[in-house]
Amino acid sequence: MALLAPPGPATAGYWNKKTETMPREELAAWQWRKLRLALAHARANSPFWRDRLPERLDSLEDYFARVPLLYKKDLIAAEETAPPYGTWPSMDPSFAIRHHQTSGTSGDPPVRTFDTQRDWTWGVDLWCTVLHGMGVRPGYKGLVAFGYGLFIGFWGMHYGLERMGCRVVPAGGLDSKARVRILVDLQIEVLGCTPSYAMRLIETAREMGVDLARDANVKIIMAGGEPRPESTTQAISEAFGARVFNAAGTTEFGTVSMFECPWLNGGCHIIESGVIEEVLHPDTRRPVGYGEEGIRVTTGLGREGMQLFRHWTDDLVVKRPWSECGCGRTWDWFDGGILGRRDDMRKIRGVSVTPVMVEDVLRAFPEVSEYQVVLRTIRGLDTIVLRVEPDDIPGLDVTDLGTRVSTTMKQEIGIRPDVEFVTPGTLPRFELKAARFHDERR
Repeated sequence: MALLAPPGPATAGYWNKKTETMPREELAAWQWRKLRLALAHARANSPFWRDRLPERLDSLEDYFARVPLLYKKDLIAAEETAPPYGTWPSMDPSFAIRHHQTSGTSGDPPVRTFDTQRDWTWGVDLWCTVLHGMGVRPGYKGLVAFGYGLFIGFWGMHYGLERMGCRVVPAGGLDSKARVRILVDLQIEVLGCTPSYAMRLIETAREMGVDLARDANVKIIMAGGEPRPESTTQAISEAFGARVFNAAGTTEFGTVSMFECPWLNGGCHIIESGVIEEVLHPDTRRPVGYGEEGIRVTTGLGREGMQLFRHWTDDLVVKRPWSECGCGRTWDWFDGGILGRRDDMRKIRGVSVTPVMVEDVLRAFPEVSEYQVVLRTIRGLDTIVLRVEPDDIPGLDVTDLGTRVSTTMKQEIGIRPDVEFVTPGTLPRFELKAARFHDERR
């Protein structure tokens, strides 16, 4: 199935036409007004920010030049002074209505955040911008497939759907089979999940004898939370018969900050009415131009409880100008969304390898159900060991499959892995961020 064509201008629409189509000069002035208020609030109320923010900033350019970059370790250190939030907040935590924290998959202590009522209202509004931009409309039925835990994940999508007038099914405690049945029985039109979990639902549906493209009614899939190659997007789209979109944000920012509109093939508009996104060179920390890869640095413009100024995300992005998208928005966009994380990249015998590169290769093999990547030192050499779970297909020649996978990896990435096969159904499946890379080197 080919991806759906972009809708015409008459059917696309905007959640807030004024902010989404504001001329660039007016947008820059808007951002500076909001930023000045945010900076004043932070200086007056946050001990952490009072120590970091210079006085008398007089322009965006001055802000970029004089405000230091903020790293995750800085936030963790600030919180450890007086757990759980430390000196970071710009509001008394007694005003909070929600608590969230990072997943801690990197091995670092989690970053803990809270939202006031105004914060949450603002964050949900950004989600409405995202969902409306993807084509969601009042009256649609939605299922957001995640565990409703401490990680902020898809919480905002759930509340955004409700605010838009959609019916939301609370499927947090259900297993994959129950979720597949709900997709079919209730004819759900909007699905939210990670790309990894979308693939898990496809696998589960096939085991149940369900053809999601035929039996379900999913029109829009918001598959976010982790980078993915185009091959994975295509596999999800074909299996569901739906358009697959992307969006991203961070727990530190408090909500979503970018989204894919129907005109962009994997690219994500920056929600520039609510966030300022710089792109800096990973080594020099200097700005890079359109079309150049760099690290995304985030400044929030709408949160009052736990504010964010020049946050170094470690996300690799390539910014493109707004004029290259036909949707009419004046917001710049990231080509391919988040391409990966700088700290996910590994050097193997001089070759740079990322999780997305490996996934792109393996998605070309329908016989591969799931996989893990283990980096080991074998006989003194750095080695990629692919632990592959094959589909339970009668007569499948795994020796031939292993040869084909290994050869393709060598051709596409430049390094030949060792391939190990495991029993079908034994590798872990992921509802939130997938953790398929394991570095065991010493």
